[in-house]
Amino acid sequence: MRSMGEGPDGKFRGFLNIVPFRRRTMNGDNQRVMERTSSLLSISSALSEDVNFIEEDDLSVVLVIYTGGTIGMLRDENKGLVPAKNRFKKTIQNNPTMHDAEFAAKSPVLKQNPELLVLPYVDGMNRVGYEILEYDVLLDSCNMSMDDWTHIAKDIYDNYQKYDGFVILHGTDTLVYTASALSFMLENLGKTVILTGSQVPIFYPVSDGRDNFVSSLLLAGRYIIPEVTIFFGHKLFRGNRTTKISSHTFNAFESYNLPPIATVGTTVDVNERIVLMPSALGNFKVHTSLNQNVGLIRIFPSISTLVVKAALYPPVEGVVIQSYGSGNMPSVRADLLGELQAAASRGVIIVNCTQCSHGAVTDDYETGKQLAKAGVISGRDMTPEAALTKLAYVLSKPEWDLDTKKAVMENSIRGELTSKMPTNYEEHGLVKAIAYSLRSTDNREVKEIQKIIFNSLLSHAIIKQNLAGLQQLKESGADFNATNSDLRTPLHIAASIGSVHIVTYLLLNGSSVYKKDIYGHTPLLDAVRHEHEDVVEILCANGAHLQMQNLGDYICRAASYGQLKKLRLYNTAGAKLDCLNKNGRTPLHEAAQHNQLEVIRYLVEKGVDTLKKDPLGFTAYDIAEALSYKEITTFLTSFNSIA
Repeated sequence: MRSMGEGPDGKFRGFLNIVPFRRRTMNGDNQRVMERTSSLLSISSALSEDVNFIEEDDLSVVLVIYTGGTIGMLRDENKGLVPAKNRFKKTIQNNPTMHDAEFAAKSPVLKQNPELLVLPYVDGMNRVGYEILEYDVLLDSCNMSMDDWTHIAKDIYDNYQKYDGFVILHGTDTLVYTASALSFMLENLGKTVILTGSQVPIFYPVSDGRDNFVSSLLLAGRYIIPEVTIFFGHKLFRGNRTTKISSHTFNAFESYNLPPIATVGTTVDVNERIVLMPSALGNFKVHTSLNQNVGLIRIFPSISTLVVKAALYPPVEGVVIQSYGSGNMPSVRADLLGELQAAASRGVIIVNCTQCSHGAVTDDYETGKQLAKAGVISGRDMTPEAALTKLAYVLSKPEWDLDTKKAVMENSIRGELTSKMPTNYEEHGLVKAIAYSLRSTDNREVKEIQKIIFNSLLSHAIIKQNLAGLQQLKESGADFNATNSDLRTPLHIAASIGSVHIVTYLLLNGSSVYKKDIYGHTPLLDAVRHEHEDVVEILCANGAHLQMQNLGDYICRAASYGQLKKLRLYNTAGAKLDCLNKNGRTPLHEAAQHNQLEVIRYLVEKGVDTLKKDPLGFTAYDIAEALSYKEITTFLTSFNSIA
């Protein structure tokens, strides 16, 4: 039997389900109650026709941080292209390819949030809304500094729980530096952060800005790729693996030592194997201090000893060397090696990167071995931009000693260098057999069969709480963020059954706490709804928070049913207990209507507004009085008199 407000699929629809007050037949004051009750019924009938005309449970919302750059510039007769203040939003707001004004005019959510814009419908995807945060001072990226990186990082942190993903509009010249820096500064990142821009302003008839902007919004809103990335020219790159390769073409960026994470064409193809998922427990945080005493030396024939010495001189604490080929320097230049060794002995961290676009630093040659003996660290296949920003990050960690800092520089912490070759999983024998029986030879079809099989096996292992089975599936190549037909991940299932050790294992192996199923539910919401307190606590400790547009409907329903434990868990998960449902009523209104005294006591204890009125002008006290719930009216009268 379905509960009120649930559809045939068990999904809560959030329609108006106000239970009418009992009619009284007495005269006097009670006549006023009857009139208000009749008014209540007529207005509720009118409201119910409008509440559910549009389904928005899975609207994702992205924050766009507009820092400046060519994408929003206009041409000045004297200065050339310059940032245009307060023009960007006005322009895209009137462009139907970037904002669906008709949908926004009908949407209750967007009406309540007029700052939100929304993309047009894209086949196979749910809607993506976005809000633009335009900086007071718009910068040409040549003027970007480490302080600006900190500003961006803080804005992401301050808005982290409000949005599903982030898009940063940025000039192209130093975009790679910013992306690399943010990749280190954003610790335990669990959401998608994309930097993009354009070679031609978005206001121009021919511009790469529109494609870059819209594609970035779709990726940030609909995919969990918990990295700092760069989108340009239909490709999504890992930010700290990317290099700017052209000053004028639309394919201005490339990642030579790592393939794109995603490619956008007629379809969106995500290379899930290389996406960096969380591998440690912990909440999202931002490291805001960077050490600016870092530098870059590019080796060239006959480079002066004094030039190298000056670049290593105090207060410099870290230097990136761009050497020849696979990490080589002149073997006959004992003077250069001496300066490097002297600096390393003073505690200066020196990282050796190649000048080549492809390949990595090795010690295959004599000069490479000499550098290692002099105390120079191999940067392997790090880009100079990644190595420099990583140095600034590592050197700003006072809790790490020098040996720890050197060890961190040599190892991958954000996917910035290749630490080991990815495992090439063999195709599962069962997959081969089923594919053969179905005469499926297309690679996409075989992958889909593999996904279905692994999902079934993962679900079975989780329900049986078979940790060893999960470990075997991981070794066989199972994806712990893969979704079933309802878009539920293994973490959704584990959270629903309340298995703490399975949830912990999944979190340690890359499961995202932010994935939403077809109903917009996250694993945290599933844990709350099934009242698994331990799971709620561990998910919250690892960055999970409640994100639904219609969360107020769920909380109000729990209040009306007297589900006190569930309300406490909603509070633990960070929900506001005076939130509104789609009818404009609070949990206190619903608890009063359904005679839930203990719920009312709890809500009042948590500081909800007892005098708040619903759209029909009723307070919780009014409702309880009309229904003759004397215990509730006595309690609320006592509380209000004290307050």
